[in-house]
Amino acid sequence: MWSRVRRAGRVPALVLLCSLLALTAAQSAHAALGSAPLTPPSDASVSSRVVQPTSASQSVIRSESSAASTTSSASTSYTVRETTFGNGTLVREYLTTSGAVFGIAWHGPQMPDLSDLLGSYFPQYVAGVKAARAARGNARGPVSVNDSELVVRSGGHMGAFSGVAWLPSALPSGVSGSDIQ
Repeated sequence: MWSRVRRAGRVPALVLLCSLLALTAAQSAHAALGSAPLTPPSDASVSSRVVQPTSASQSVIRSESSAASTTSSASTSYTVRETTFGNGTLVREYLTTSGAVFGIAWHGPQMPDLSDLLGSYFPQYVAGVKAARAARGNARGPVSVNDSELVVRSGGHMGAFSGVAWLPSALPSGVSGSDIQ
């Protein structure tokens, strides 16, 4: 009987531990593609800059603190928010003027949590990866998901991961997928 009581006492502790881990994981979330950026973890440093595309191949970059003015054109400005995590991984979020994330890029020693980065697009990414791997005979390697709603390119190896993701329909005027770096 005593062993049942001790096991019963472990269950609430286990639930509490799992809840704390889930809360910690939620705090590490950074951006959700297609929605607003999330709050970075406390061990991260964040910087932002505004970019004014002048054509599909070149951009004028202005720091948020810069007083410089550029001539308005048919292109729409956007913000690039860079977050460097405590582990050295850098994540760039590309934000529309309304604050929605339309693109994400990452590189560093650890792979970021793609379920956090891709948000509601993560299941679509997983399905695309499964289809690509099945077509290659389940071979591992760099991943590319390319469809009309979502583009993701990811690869690397232990200690050096990189990737990009964007929503083609959400790209501002004058911005192409190659601008997500």
